[in-house]
Amino acid sequence: MSEETKGFAYFKEVAIGAGVGVAVLALIIGGFSISGGGLPTSTGANNSQQPSESASATPSPSSTSARTCSVAELAADPRLASLSAVVLNPATDEILFDRNAGTPAATASVLKTLTAAAALATLGPNYRVDTRVYSDPSAPGTVYLVGGGDVTLSRTAPGTQSVYKDAPKLSTLAVDVNKKMAGIPITRIVLDSTLFSGPSWESSWERSEQTQGYMSEVTALQVDGDRKTPGNETSARSTKPVINAGNYFKKALGASAASATVSEGKLPTSATEIAKVSSQPISKWITHMLQVSDNTQAEALARLVSLDQGFDGSFASLNVAIKQALTATGLDSSGIVIRDGSGLSNFNAVSPTYLAKFMKLVLNGSGDFKVIKDGLPVAAESGSLASRFKGDNLDAAGKILAKTGWIKKGYTLAGIINAKDGTALTFAIYALGDVKPEAKDAIDNLATGFYRCGNKLSND
Repeated sequence: MSEETKGFAYFKEVAIGAGVGVAVLALIIGGFSISGGGLPTSTGANNSQQPSESASATPSPSSTSARTCSVAELAADPRLASLSAVVLNPATDEILFDRNAGTPAATASVLKTLTAAAALATLGPNYRVDTRVYSDPSAPGTVYLVGGGDVTLSRTAPGTQSVYKDAPKLSTLAVDVNKKMAGIPITRIVLDSTLFSGPSWESSWERSEQTQGYMSEVTALQVDGDRKTPGNETSARSTKPVINAGNYFKKALGASAASATVSEGKLPTSATEIAKVSSQPISKWITHMLQVSDNTQAEALARLVSLDQGFDGSFASLNVAIKQALTATGLDSSGIVIRDGSGLSNFNAVSPTYLAKFMKLVLNGSGDFKVIKDGLPVAAESGSLASRFKGDNLDAAGKILAKTGWIKKGYTLAGIINAKDGTALTFAIYALGDVKPEAKDAIDNLATGFYRCGNKLSND
């Protein structure tokens, strides 16, 4: 699905040093020498233990490095339903906070970060996707439009933009084809979308994702992500993206194809390429995909990873193909389950701990993962987090970089926290079960608590 407060009041604890008079009294009674070192810190007249810091108040510097900053009350918010969460200090690899963190569970769109990692590890950030047109000397007047998996290919007019900035255009292909056909009438347009194998819709997805405008059929040939309105991120999709692409191409060809038939088929080996357009590099895809949680781009990338890894580009291949691609991370991926590339399926299963460890690689910019870090939405500033972390959570604005997730049975958030005390943390939060949109507020409160506590975060 596409993704879009309550906070905390702060308080300070001040440790009060012992007065000079007390020190003198100690010398008289205990026989200590002042030259023996610093003065002990008073714990109060009744020698009782100081209360622990709470993330619902303002944590302040303390004379001890003990992890005494609690988010227990925030973690118990019933809006979180069944909570799984983790916070990792990547500098020390210490787990600071753990709630069912080792158990694989549904990720929602947070899974897109792993799809991005697999694509960067196998295809590389500069990989471009081609859409080609062929003609066949044995069939004059027939042209073949062959999809290479570029879902950003656009029917928009020259000088206008779809949701995919600077995407290649059907109009460019049409101009080149008309030149190459040299006035030969085009009587037949054959559409080849056979690059991806298997079903075009994952069986565990709800069709409402399509009709409400969050997800297209997964096809190697489509235009504008099969959106009804190319300039709208959320726009109704159809059940015939390939034929739609062919009809848009026919229109772009103009008078030369006025009488052409449009049908699906397979490119013959005897055909010759006559035109080609290339997508923007997939680094641009990844940035857009992470910022607005574009499901169609995620699924196309997952299929391209599958093909690059020697598989058939089907849903059934993704679990093996993406995990094989993720071996480059050095993480143990054997326990995760990948059903799709977007996170729409309830049957995806990745533990919060895995994601926190993965986000350490993102934080450090391992390989080409700086692309992922730069593409993550930023709290109260950009992408699917632009409208979040407001009000009482505003102190975390700009300090949390994270991918959002939403399916009907859960809300998720995972990424990087530049904590108040200067510590960099990685984290993942899953609120799964019978959740309502207010779960996002509870997740933001908890993440802000992590930000405020920093390296003093308690696991109580």
